Amino acid sequence: MKLHDSGIWLRAALLALPVAVAQVAVTQVQSELGLRPFAAAVAQEEGEQRETRRTPALRNQVYEKLAEAQAAAEANDLATASRVLDDMLSAGGKNELNSYELANVYNLYAFIHYTREDYNAALQAYENVVRQPDIPLAMEINTRYTIAQLYFVQERWQQGVNALLDWFKLNENPNEEAYVLLAQGYYQLNDYTKALTNVEKAISLYQEKDKTPKEQWYNLARFLYFEKGDITNTVRVLEELLKHYPDKQYWVQLSHMYGEQKRDSKQLAAMETAYVQDMLDKGTEQVTMAYLYLNAEVPYKAAKVMDRGLKNKSIEDSSRNYEILGNALRQAQEVEEAIPAMEKAAAKSEDGELYARLGNIYLDGDRNEEAITAITRGLQRGGVRRPDSARLVLGMAYFNTKQYEKAREAFQAAGRDERSAQYARQWIQYMDSEIERQKQLESG
Repeated sequence: MKLHDSGIWLRAALLALPVAVAQVAVTQVQSELGLRPFAAAVAQEEGEQRETRRTPALRNQVYEKLAEAQAAAEANDLATASRVLDDMLSAGGKNELNSYELANVYNLYAFIHYTREDYNAALQAYENVVRQPDIPLAMEINTRYTIAQLYFVQERWQQGVNALLDWFKLNENPNEEAYVLLAQGYYQLNDYTKALTNVEKAISLYQEKDKTPKEQWYNLARFLYFEKGDITNTVRVLEELLKHYPDKQYWVQLSHMYGEQKRDSKQLAAMETAYVQDMLDKGTEQVTMAYLYLNAEVPYKAAKVMDRGLKNKSIEDSSRNYEILGNALRQAQEVEEAIPAMEKAAAKSEDGELYARLGNIYLDGDRNEEAITAITRGLQRGGVRRPDSARLVLGMAYFNTKQYEKAREAFQAAGRDERSAQYARQWIQYMDSEIERQKQLESG
């Protein structure tokens, strides 16, 4: 069974990155973007970081140049913003800037490159940010996380994982999303054990806070356990998923997993839950539901599923599907209702097998002439799996209509197969005794 592709989810999730990256990129020079103003950001970082790092001061003339570049960037005048930054680094300017000032210059460069969708250049600029000594810890933490994200966007999974591990070293209390991102990286590297460790960590952290873990997190864990062949934990995760995110695909897979565990009653219950909620919109799913009912010896419910699906055309009107309907009705002792279904099944079939089965149903319904016609047609068409059994039924139908010679021929033909030889002899003996009895009645 194919499961949800968590790799697709990773790429989809990272499409939301521009907003997050933009927030990090302009942490130091923000005003009109709805984020912290540049001066407030500087003040906050200085207040928070001086205890652990001696961050160099941001001088006023440098601040003014950065603000000028910021204003141009906010006006989408990226050329002017770049030119201002270039001037700050040219003619020895780079040597005149301290590490914190350089970090802010590269930070804004990164934002400009990202806006131009030049992700390699943006990544290089962010790498230059964290190369600067004594930058505020908050700035380094934010930047390293963004670096990891950019590696993932470019599908450079190992570098992304390494960058994220560097970020983890700086955090005493990493958030749940970071564990999930790391799990995604390990998944892409086919390290399912580490991927599971990290996504389960994210899930447990949310649960400890009495928060509902995100559906995507459960899905990643579900996929990884399934790929590892861990049915027990796949079932556990699916059961958790369904508590919070009831969905058809989870009921269907849970039913399948219960089947793998030989938990037949739970397998039926899971699939039935989806069916009664009209979730099983595919014909194949409905046919599976019918089979589960048949295996549980509830043939009438199986017949109702097939009949409904065939009538509303959600189930394909194939010979096989009408055969399932007919067999279910017959097992439910609804012989008269089974006949039309088997007639359609036989008419759509390419061989004679279903005509032979139809003949059996006709015989059960005491419709002997129709049984003779159906079985004869089936034998003529060929492909009957047990022609000896079909001829036994044909002989019975002939016997019931008092066509004794034809009955004898059918029984004798059936008796040529050792599997039916005894039954054929018994029928011939019975028929002979019945013929003799009728003669005596006529003569008496």
